[in-house]
Amino acid sequence: MEALRQMILSQGKGIGSDIVKVDMFLNHRIDTGLLFAMGEAWAAEFRDEKPDLVLTVEASGIAMAVAAAHALGDLPVVFAKKSATAVLNNETVQAPVYSFTHKTHNTIRIERRYLPAGSRVLIIDDFLADGQAVHGLMSLCEQQKATVVGVGIAVEKGFQPGGNQLREAGVHLKSLAIVDGIENGVIRLRPDDD
Repeated sequence: MEALRQMILSQGKGIGSDIVKVDMFLNHRIDTGLLFAMGEAWAAEFRDEKPDLVLTVEASGIAMAVAAAHALGDLPVVFAKKSATAVLNNETVQAPVYSFTHKTHNTIRIERRYLPAGSRVLIIDDFLADGQAVHGLMSLCEQQKATVVGVGIAVEKGFQPGGNQLREAGVHLKSLAIVDGIENGVIRLRPDDD
């Protein structure tokens, strides 16, 4: 997606060899015009998959999931929580997830009633590195006998294995921008295939 690519190149920062900092427009401060254009791009990609709901993990994926769900005809959005609350109980499904960005282990969870058996689920998230969050969300769907019809990612780190592993497994994956590497603080993007 050219608008996202240009924003990454003009406002994104590469830190070390593996951190892509895009919080100025994507996940701390959000450029709403870009956000809704991203939602339209995912809707165009996944409309024929006929999802019933959009699934993400808190917190950075929520705005993107809402944009995609709106563009797909105002589908419901469900987000997995990373921390237990007093109201969560044995009516939840859970999966372990390691956060590459935060270097922490989390257990993500959703109340079963929010992810009905038989649902057709579109997963949306901000980043894909080694695929831990996506695999955790897919596990929640599997536990609930829901079908993952696609995965939409804003920024894929193409130099890490997550995207290729999902594609090799036959997952319908659409990353709006793919970073091939970072050299001396400069983000190098893969040529856009759209």
